[in-house]
Amino acid sequence: MVDIGAQEINLLQAVVVLLGAPLWAGLYARGRAWTESRRGPPILQPYYDLAKLLRKETLLPEGSSAFFVLGPFVAFGAYLTIAVIVPVVTPYPLPYAGLADLLGGGLLFGLAAIVASLAALDSGSNYAALGASRATTFGAFGEPVLIMVFFAVAVITGTNNPYVTTQLLAGSAAAYLSPTHLLATGAFFLLLLAEIGKLPIESPGHLEFGLMGEAQAFEHSGRLFGVIQWNGWLKQFLLAAIFLNVFAAPWGLAAAPTLVAALANTGLLAAKLAGLAGLLILVEASIAKIRLFKIQDFLVIAFSLGLLSVVAWLWLGVG
Repeated sequence: MVDIGAQEINLLQAVVVLLGAPLWAGLYARGRAWTESRRGPPILQPYYDLAKLLRKETLLPEGSSAFFVLGPFVAFGAYLTIAVIVPVVTPYPLPYAGLADLLGGGLLFGLAAIVASLAALDSGSNYAALGASRATTFGAFGEPVLIMVFFAVAVITGTNNPYVTTQLLAGSAAAYLSPTHLLATGAFFLLLLAEIGKLPIESPGHLEFGLMGEAQAFEHSGRLFGVIQWNGWLKQFLLAAIFLNVFAAPWGLAAAPTLVAALANTGLLAAKLAGLAGLLILVEASIAKIRLFKIQDFLVIAFSLGLLSVVAWLWLGVG
């Protein structure tokens, strides 16, 4: 029988992800504006936008099928599933952690991307189809990086279980400072920059054809567009939480199976995310704008680092 306390903590973790994702997006937008000497939007602006969109009427393109409506909700379900199986507010497995490991989580991220592209294609809009095509192109480069990074971690710990990885790296300086782990973490950071849209892309106009996320949702409106926006924030938050709690900063999470410890871990996660947001803002403000298809070169570098991490393990015979 599943412990009631564990179920409550699992629910807390889901709530933290669902409500924390818009907050982190708002914090990042405000910090980014500060670096540009602008006042920027309020930190709570994503909540205001989401509340407004969820009250609006949804208009459907002529000729679209049910998949146009279901796609955003399927993606939302995939992100919600990831939210209850990865370490976010606890370093120990919660009741639904057995649903998937790191590789399974990667596949769920892929599922969300696929249904978003299919929903865009179902709209019948050429502009949305262009965005879906380009998102799929870059996804074909990003997914191998994610798989290679998770494989690199698996050779250190002997498993793709994220909780085992967190506990091992937090308790072993040798494993954390190993070439395999450091190279894999570097590869994941580069992937994070690309996947959550923190690379400065050259854009000569508001509807520049290089846009991907905006283009895919071009025909969505009202509640559906609100769900798509929420999905984007969830993806950013989950990838950032996995990067922090499993790869870059696995320390500090209280292992006591209590609600108080989970709340303390939530505060620690907030501090980690604030630090990561500052780092990402610094990187985004420091890098010169690049052309859209240079993202492929960027992801190839990330894949090379992931490959080198595995080669380092094979060559040295240790993590």
